[in-house]
Amino acid sequence: MEQSRFLKLNQLSAGDYQAFLYDCDGTLADNMPAHTATYLATAHEYGLSIDPAMINELAGWPVADVVVEMNNRYKSNIDPTAFRTRKAELYAAKYIQKIVPIDFVVQHLKANAGKVRIGVVSGGDREAIAQTLEVLGIADLVEVLICAGDTVKGKPFPDPFLKAAELLDVEPSKCMVFEDGVPGVEAAKAAGMDWIRIDLI
Repeated sequence: MEQSRFLKLNQLSAGDYQAFLYDCDGTLADNMPAHTATYLATAHEYGLSIDPAMINELAGWPVADVVVEMNNRYKSNIDPTAFRTRKAELYAAKYIQKIVPIDFVVQHLKANAGKVRIGVVSGGDREAIAQTLEVLGIADLVEVLICAGDTVKGKPFPDPFLKAAELLDVEPSKCMVFEDGVPGVEAAKAAGMDWIRIDLI
């Protein structure tokens, strides 16, 4: 099954592309349930019970932006920076060493490293994403890493993808984006890049 998905992904991404830009959480790493669990646990510490569907809906948003939206929806007043820090602590302590790859996407990245430029563009915190790439064994293949805070606006705005293209010295139209969520796809579209929803393959 994974091999057939890898072949399909290769077919879908064939073209005159000079850079492949991968989301991390839920695209390269099978860790979205872990992120959802840490969101719920951190919110619980603040006395807040949130709908886990919200985390899926906002997949790819920087954590601080998710907290702002959480405050809007639940009429809470949680400090986004403090929440992000605590969530990162819980995630690192409980989940990061247990991360497993989404095999066909990681295989795709490895197969194309050296053929096209490789970037990872995530709404996660740099430390957690860097650790995730180490655990997956692909950190040395990633030429550019864009994370939360590296641009003024995160996904669904195009800024993170445009920043990656700029650093790789590749035109946006020559970039292919691999994503698992709506905000990431919206960001890719806004950046003028082609995209693939890996969760629909």
